[in-house]
Amino acid sequence: MTTTLRPTGPLQQADDGGKSRSYEVCVNSRRVGTIELGTEAGFGHTAGTIQALSIDEPDRRRGRGTVAALAAEEVLRGWGCGQVLASVPPDAAPALRMLESLGYIERSRNMDKAVPSRAPDLPADVEVRSMNDAEYAVWEAGTLDDYARNWMARGVPPEQARAKAEASHRENLPERLATPGVSISVLVHAGTVVGHVWVGPREVRPGEWGSWVYDVAVSEDQRGKGYGRALMLLAERTALETGDSLLGLHVFANNTPAIRLYESLHYATTNLNFFKPLL
Repeated sequence: MTTTLRPTGPLQQADDGGKSRSYEVCVNSRRVGTIELGTEAGFGHTAGTIQALSIDEPDRRRGRGTVAALAAEEVLRGWGCGQVLASVPPDAAPALRMLESLGYIERSRNMDKAVPSRAPDLPADVEVRSMNDAEYAVWEAGTLDDYARNWMARGVPPEQARAKAEASHRENLPERLATPGVSISVLVHAGTVVGHVWVGPREVRPGEWGSWVYDVAVSEDQRGKGYGRALMLLAERTALETGDSLLGLHVFANNTPAIRLYESLHYATTNLNFFKPLL
């Protein structure tokens, strides 16, 4: 049997170089499902994405999805992509098994929680204030470097990693500290800044907007003292003040201490994000 992808429309090409196209998955020319492919703007459109893959019920459990995913990789290679991305819910066992069998690697996860109706209490020995301009200049340079290094450690070429970091800041902080809806706060203990948290608006779930923790960090010499938890509670207070009912975040898969902290604060994983180099 021959599995092919049959386009259902023309290749869509955006002004910024992005591509997308929908296909029918066919076995011996018979439709058995659908697949949607695209490119990821955050990687300069050099990373392809399997945006959706569905096999019709009568044809499931026959390896159709696996073969369709392999065919999709060939399409994305033709588009000039160096890697392919896929995101699935944590309870999608068949999809997770398929990705594992095809050599996909978990890169990160998205997590979220319902914002409590009452603002959580912060430790009595800390103070909160907004980040000032001088602090912002230092923080911006450092966070761009850290963000790029995180992506490079996961196989993203340096130029693409840096471009992704800079694009994120341009998109989410167009007016720096004056960006509407954005809060970048610092946590202070005994007159010393011990950490910061950046919270802003974002589509947390498809069609559902809320607050998003874009960046949270504790100073290296202040870790292990509970300030990370305090900063995450501060993020909840910030979301509550803006009237949002949902608070989300993104965390890299190998950041086990952060994942444990978020789970202890009742965040739940909504998507596991995978990648695979296209050799």
